[in-house]
Amino acid sequence: MTEQLLAGVSPTAMVALGTIGGLARKGYPKAPMELIDRAEITEAGGITGDHRGKRKGAGRRQVTLIERERWTAACASVGVELDWWQRRCNIVVDGLELPREPGARLRLGRDVVLEMTRYTDPCERMEALAPGLFDALWVDWRAGICSRVVQGGTVLAGDVIRVEA
Repeated sequence: MTEQLLAGVSPTAMVALGTIGGLARKGYPKAPMELIDRAEITEAGGITGDHRGKRKGAGRRQVTLIERERWTAACASVGVELDWWQRRCNIVVDGLELPREPGARLRLGRDVVLEMTRYTDPCERMEALAPGLFDALWVDWRAGICSRVVQGGTVLAGDVIRVEA
């Protein structure tokens, strides 16, 4: 399937391809995370059913993303194995280093475009999962990124993600 996805893609663009490894949302603050296979994402509401998605102010934290490799590294550094959704983010990314520059854009699937706004600060809940995890997430952007929705649509677990700018 990867070969089909890459047909006609320049070698430069191939470096910036990853996949959505999983999707999650929470209906209210401190709610349990709900794993989902499909998400509707809108400019006004972020991921449908996620309490953080409603655009407030600049909407800097509508959708949060984390790289699976960096989450795994943070957990390993404190000697634990935890599922990605315990980070309480919306999307886990496989095979792609997320951009670190505010304003960089990601295309998820065919339609959704997210704009990176800032680093996702780790919260004290991470320390409750494992002693030292809060500090481990500050290293090398392991806590993930926040983004705002530029263009909405539907995404599925397994959809391609690419850096656009």
